[in-house]
Amino acid sequence: MRLLMALLPVVLLIGCSSKPGIALNNQQRVVMESPVLTAGIIPGSPSVSDSGGQKKATSTLDNNQPHPVTLHYRFYWYDKQGLDLLPVAESRTVTVPANSRVTISSQNGNLDAYSVRVYLYL
Repeated sequence: MRLLMALLPVVLLIGCSSKPGIALNNQQRVVMESPVLTAGIIPGSPSVSDSGGQKKATSTLDNNQPHPVTLHYRFYWYDKQGLDLLPVAESRTVTVPANSRVTISSQNGNLDAYSVRVYLYL
Protein backbone atom coordinates (compact mmCIF):
# COMPACT_ATOMS: atom_id res chain seq x y z
CA MET A 1 0.00 0.00 0.00
CA ARG A 2 2.84 2.39 0.86
CA LEU A 3 4.50 1.63 -2.46
CA LEU A 4 1.28 2.49 -4.28
CA MET A 5 0.97 5.78 -2.38
CA ALA A 6 4.61 6.63 -3.19
CA LEU A 7 4.15 5.93 -6.92
CA LEU A 8 0.90 7.85 -7.28
CA PRO A 9 2.51 11.36 -7.44
CA VAL A 10 5.07 10.13 -9.96
CA VAL A 11 2.37 8.70 -12.22
CA LEU A 12 0.36 11.92 -11.99
CA LEU A 13 3.38 14.05 -12.90
CA ILE A 14 4.20 11.88 -15.89
CA GLY A 15 0.68 12.44 -17.21
CA CYS A 16 1.18 16.21 -17.02
CA SER A 17 4.29 16.38 -19.17
CA SER A 18 4.10 17.99 -22.60
CA LYS A 19 6.23 19.92 -25.07
CA PRO A 20 6.96 23.50 -23.99
CA GLY A 21 4.97 26.16 -25.77
CA ILE A 22 1.50 27.49 -26.31
CA ALA A 23 -1.07 25.44 -28.20
CA LEU A 24 -1.84 27.56 -31.27
CA ASN A 25 -4.56 26.50 -33.60
CA ASN A 26 -2.92 26.87 -37.01
CA GLN A 27 -6.34 26.57 -38.63
CA GLN A 28 -7.37 29.88 -37.05
CA ARG A 29 -5.01 32.24 -38.83
CA VAL A 30 -7.62 34.96 -39.39
CA VAL A 31 -9.57 36.47 -36.51
CA MET A 32 -12.26 39.01 -37.31
CA GLU A 33 -15.15 40.74 -35.70
CA SER A 34 -18.54 39.73 -37.10
CA PRO A 35 -19.26 43.15 -38.71
CA VAL A 36 -16.32 42.57 -41.08
CA LEU A 37 -18.04 39.59 -42.67
CA THR A 38 -21.37 41.43 -42.63
CA ALA A 39 -19.70 44.30 -44.52
CA GLY A 40 -18.85 41.86 -47.32
CA ILE A 41 -15.14 41.27 -46.66
CA ILE A 42 -13.83 37.75 -47.30
CA PRO A 43 -10.26 37.35 -46.00
CA GLY A 44 -7.68 34.90 -47.27
CA SER A 45 -5.45 32.94 -44.93
CA PRO A 46 -2.12 34.73 -44.41
CA SER A 47 1.04 33.19 -45.82
CA VAL A 48 4.58 33.72 -44.57
CA SER A 49 7.63 34.03 -46.83
CA ASP A 50 11.22 35.27 -46.63
CA SER A 51 11.89 38.73 -48.03
CA GLY A 52 15.35 40.27 -47.84
CA GLY A 53 16.35 38.63 -44.55
CA GLN A 54 12.97 39.32 -42.97
CA LYS A 55 9.72 37.40 -42.71
CA LYS A 56 6.83 38.79 -44.71
CA ALA A 57 3.18 37.89 -44.19
CA THR A 58 0.56 38.61 -46.83
CA SER A 59 -3.18 38.12 -46.94
CA THR A 60 -5.90 39.07 -49.40
CA LEU A 61 -9.16 40.84 -48.65
CA ASP A 62 -12.02 40.42 -51.11
CA ASN A 63 -14.94 42.85 -51.13
CA ASN A 64 -18.01 41.37 -52.80
CA GLN A 65 -20.18 44.45 -52.19
CA PRO A 66 -20.97 47.29 -54.66
CA HIS A 67 -19.44 49.85 -52.28
CA PRO A 68 -15.97 50.32 -50.75
CA VAL A 69 -15.30 49.05 -47.22
CA THR A 70 -12.76 50.60 -44.84
CA LEU A 71 -11.41 48.32 -42.14
CA HIS A 72 -8.51 48.02 -39.72
CA TYR A 73 -6.07 45.15 -39.39
CA ARG A 74 -3.15 44.04 -37.27
CA PHE A 75 -0.73 41.15 -37.74
CA TYR A 76 0.41 39.13 -34.73
CA TRP A 77 3.67 37.18 -35.07
CA TYR A 78 4.57 33.97 -33.20
CA ASP A 79 7.67 31.84 -32.78
CA LYS A 80 7.79 28.03 -33.19
CA GLN A 81 6.57 27.52 -29.61
CA GLY A 82 3.54 29.73 -30.24
CA LEU A 83 4.77 32.64 -28.13
CA ASP A 84 4.04 36.24 -29.15
CA LEU A 85 6.89 38.14 -30.70
CA LEU A 86 7.16 41.68 -29.43
CA PRO A 87 6.69 44.44 -30.27
CA VAL A 88 3.22 43.92 -31.70
CA ALA A 89 2.76 45.66 -35.05
CA GLU A 90 0.62 48.78 -35.09
CA SER A 91 -2.92 48.70 -36.48
CA ARG A 92 -3.32 49.76 -40.07
CA THR A 93 -6.29 50.90 -42.09
CA VAL A 94 -7.18 49.86 -45.62
CA THR A 95 -10.08 50.64 -47.94
CA VAL A 96 -11.11 47.75 -50.16
CA PRO A 97 -12.77 49.14 -53.31
CA ALA A 98 -16.15 47.81 -54.43
CA ASN A 99 -16.03 44.34 -55.99
CA SER A 100 -12.24 44.23 -55.63
CA ARG A 101 -9.36 42.53 -53.89
CA VAL A 102 -6.46 44.09 -52.00
CA THR A 103 -3.38 42.50 -50.46
CA ILE A 104 -2.27 43.48 -46.97
CA SER A 105 1.14 42.65 -45.55
CA SER A 106 3.45 42.89 -42.57
CA GLN A 107 7.20 42.40 -42.20
CA ASN A 108 9.08 41.16 -39.17
CA GLY A 109 12.86 41.24 -38.76
CA ASN A 110 12.88 38.80 -35.84
CA LEU A 111 14.63 35.61 -36.95
CA ASP A 112 12.39 33.60 -34.61
CA ALA A 113 9.24 34.64 -36.51
CA TYR A 114 7.51 31.46 -37.62
CA SER A 115 3.78 32.01 -38.00
CA VAL A 116 1.32 34.85 -38.11
CA ARG A 117 -2.31 35.63 -37.37
CA VAL A 118 -4.22 38.62 -38.75
CA TYR A 119 -6.95 40.41 -36.81
CA LEU A 120 -9.60 42.37 -38.77
CA TYR A 121 -12.12 44.86 -37.41
CA LEU A 122 -14.20 47.83 -38.57
